[in-house]
Amino acid sequence: MSDFRNRSDRKELLDDYQGTIEELAIVLKDINRVNRLLGGYSITLNAVLRLIQEYPKKSYTILDIGCAEGNMLRELAKTAKKRNIKLHLIGVDLNSDALTLARSSSANFPEITYHAKDILSADFSDFGCDIVITTLTMHHFKNPEILNFIQKFTRLSTIGVVINDLQRSVIAYYLFKVFSLIFIKTKVARIDGLISIRRAFQKSELWELANSLPNVDHEIAWKWAFRYVWILRKKQQSSSYE
Repeated sequence: MSDFRNRSDRKELLDDYQGTIEELAIVLKDINRVNRLLGGYSITLNAVLRLIQEYPKKSYTILDIGCAEGNMLRELAKTAKKRNIKLHLIGVDLNSDALTLARSSSANFPEITYHAKDILSADFSDFGCDIVITTLTMHHFKNPEILNFIQKFTRLSTIGVVINDLQRSVIAYYLFKVFSLIFIKTKVARIDGLISIRRAFQKSELWELANSLPNVDHEIAWKWAFRYVWILRKKQQSSSYE
């Protein structure tokens, strides 16, 4: 049995993907179907809506770090339209093919823009965002990089950060093996799903990171299926934010 006490540093296939853009589209569609079946998008969506309710404004700028083909941003845009919430949505990713797919799929969403940037080294200060979100992105980084990752985007946001990522768990790992045989079509998505779980987090590790961040209120909760949602609120904000 694999050792789940520590995070794996094995790279996922999508971290250095060498396939065609057409092949990438098939893999991402596979991953999106899994996230929808397991409620992954609703975790981020519900957390963002909570922050919007707590800090009322006329409009919000939301930055999605590691947006891939932009599915999370489109889910946010559709929900915001139904609720008459004005959003400016920005997606950032380093994979140019994923961003090509994102722009094509978001042609009917003028409120969404996309940028190719290195998450760790780029300067995002010109975006002026209210909320930063990241869904299944943080586990792609090694431990020394993660604190830098969180500090950067906590400073950047005026309201807070929403992190949605996986729980490192023996049960999750073997359940995913069974699940993938039935619901996942591509080999890349099957392999990367298992690597993702090995690279993921335990709650104590998230709280250790949280304790390193001053002037932030933290809420970390377990969600089905084997996810954690971590909401970071800037302490200087108040419920009358306007």
